[in-house]
Amino acid sequence: MANKIILFDGECNFCDASVQFILKRDRQEQFTFASLQGEHGQKLLKQHGIASSVDSFVLVDGNQIHFQSTAALNVCKELAGAWKLLYGFIVIPKPIRDKVYKIVANNRYKWFGKKEQCALPSPETRKRFLD
Repeated sequence: MANKIILFDGECNFCDASVQFILKRDRQEQFTFASLQGEHGQKLLKQHGIASSVDSFVLVDGNQIHFQSTAALNVCKELAGAWKLLYGFIVIPKPIRDKVYKIVANNRYKWFGKKEQCALPSPETRKRFLD
């Protein structure tokens, strides 16, 4: 199992697009993925003492757990190209970063829509999904 696991909202169109974005730019295949709603995602939440109702992008990096903007920035740091420069925003105080994150998160269904079920990954990326 990969050391870096991204837990995402599998019903969210924006979150699905974010996973596809990461897949294209994670050339070293460092990340694997699990939906928050799936069996594996729920197992990881329980294993790390995180409420099963968590409504955040979560990065499980070994024994470290990152949420919201910190999770997103830590993922960007590992992506190919100029995306890693976004990690520089980590110097902005977490409450400010997370406020912006929460604005997007709280409106993601309204702005981007919601799926009835998780999207199925393509055969070539299936190995990167834990559910």
